[in-house]
Amino acid sequence: MWPAKDPEEPERMTELVQRRPERFFADRFNVTPSVMERLLGSALKGRVDDADIYLEYRVNEELVLEEGTVKKASRHVSQGAGVRAQAGTRTGYAHTDDISLTNLEEAARQARAIADRASASGVLAVPSRRSHDLYTLAESPTLADLTRKLKLLRLVDAEARAADPRVRQVIASVSSEEVVMLIATASGFAIGDVRPLTRLNVTVIAEDGAKREIGAHGGGGRVALDYFEEQERWRRFAREAARQATLKLSAVDAPAGTTTVVLGPGWPGILLHEAIGHGLEGDFNRKGTSAFAGRLGQKVASELVTVVDDGTLPNRRGSLNVDDEGTPTGRTVLIEHGILRGYMQDRLNSRLMGMTPTGNGRRESYAHPPMPRMTNTFMLAGEEPPEDIIRSVKSGLYAVAFGGGQVDITSGKFVFSASEAYLIEDGRVGAPVKGATLIGNGPDALTRVSRVGHDLELDEGIGTCGKDGQSVPVGVGLPTIRIDGMTVGGTQV
Repeated sequence: MWPAKDPEEPERMTELVQRRPERFFADRFNVTPSVMERLLGSALKGRVDDADIYLEYRVNEELVLEEGTVKKASRHVSQGAGVRAQAGTRTGYAHTDDISLTNLEEAARQARAIADRASASGVLAVPSRRSHDLYTLAESPTLADLTRKLKLLRLVDAEARAADPRVRQVIASVSSEEVVMLIATASGFAIGDVRPLTRLNVTVIAEDGAKREIGAHGGGGRVALDYFEEQERWRRFAREAARQATLKLSAVDAPAGTTTVVLGPGWPGILLHEAIGHGLEGDFNRKGTSAFAGRLGQKVASELVTVVDDGTLPNRRGSLNVDDEGTPTGRTVLIEHGILRGYMQDRLNSRLMGMTPTGNGRRESYAHPPMPRMTNTFMLAGEEPPEDIIRSVKSGLYAVAFGGGQVDITSGKFVFSASEAYLIEDGRVGAPVKGATLIGNGPDALTRVSRVGHDLELDEGIGTCGKDGQSVPVGVGLPTIRIDGMTVGGTQV
């Protein structure tokens, strides 16, 4: 049964739509930016290098339809605050799920006790970059009527089943979220944000005799529910999940060995995200544990490779008006024509490294301290037609979608499984294959990029990134690229 809504919710949601988080926290919890700033001043001033208070109110909804039956209908509301104090390399963090002045004062004392030291070098000011308004919506995704969401899922279910008679099971879900946050820093800066997020997922199981395969597709972003209704995106998601499942029924075993690999546009950018993205985050480089540490200004990739992290793309899953430290997001060039140009920074690591915050300080919730994280990370387009890149390969692998993978930040070594891939034979895309894994070293793989297409695409809006036990929504992207001499693990030689 769909949980009852807070009787104060219509008024609260009106406030959120009007994008006034300061008033929301003042009215509901009697906590204003001035109160937060006074608390920082009285409890932490002169004792630490930097400090902030983060307030959060979050609403999550999920509706799951499995085999035409509602299997889950949930609604969860959470709230809380986190207080952080920094002194040198030490960070004190305390959080509470009760937003009150008394609890905030106690959290500040505890954070200071962890980070306190005899002297401090001053507070880092938030840069004066212009703020954004990237995802103002006419209607919050959490306000959409339940019957409307259920109708959408039933349409998806019917479409996936109609796509192919071999489809046996369909699972469709829609999840929605809205987060209102407010942060005040010891430098006297306070800013809030209201963050919508929604996602539609489709999983299809197809069978042909004894063979059974799974296909999945989905997407979303910081958008309203009508995003999926526009241009009937839901129909494309359903058919794509069915196509992937039925395609695998005829897939052959992937060959193993060293070969040329062509990555398709869009979601294959997840390999870029994992293989080198984490290695370009500030904390790993400050500590010297990244394969890219100390290499600014050096060539680390093919001259065809330019990689950026951009948190300012409207309505994208990984975009933010401000990060979780109050710094406006930006477009950070990480690698430019093969040369390492920068790292993704939060306030702590930028202060210790003598660099500027880039708006990449992110946290999963009020219960977690922020750290350098990616937003939307992608490689810029080149000039070649993608069909010419495939035509240039006599024998190789064309990978267009990926499942799970893992990477070692220190060495850059990675392993990724391709959920959709094809043989390339004499410059043509051939039979679909299963069981293909890409094995390599991120920095080394970048030097092997020999051709880059003009067809840059961003993913549909499904990425979630994990780091140190925290998960945050992200975006990835890639044009078609050719990587020479890559190791492919398969099921036959």
